Amino acid sequence: MVEDDKLKENWQTLLMFLKENLGKKTVDLNGVLFVIGVQELGQGKKFFSKEEKQDLMHIAICKVLSYGGYYELEGKDEAGWPHWKLIQPLPSFDLLSQEKLLKHFVIEYFRKEVGLHI
Repeated sequence: MVEDDKLKENWQTLLMFLKENLGKKTVDLNGVLFVIGVQELGQGKKFFSKEEKQDLMHIAICKVLSYGGYYELEGKDEAGWPHWKLIQPLPSFDLLSQEKLLKHFVIEYFRKEVGLHI
């Protein structure tokens, strides 16, 4: 229970950080994953099609799950989009547990990649 409370506290801290630095409130996990995907693509702010937005979410999920040893970067294609390889099967979780796992690694991403102290 204490771990859940700490995750919630860290998540709220992260959301406040994003609001202060992006100028808009990123209200859910999907929004944060989109931000990570754009960051990892590294092509700056631009218009993305619906399919590209889904691809950005996939990039973000693979990136954050790489901290748990689930994915590794294979490389980038000719357009600069990263491609990931599954190296360890993901555990079978219910949706709430999946969300907690992703949030944990998203927080880890911001600690390591951005230097956020939470």
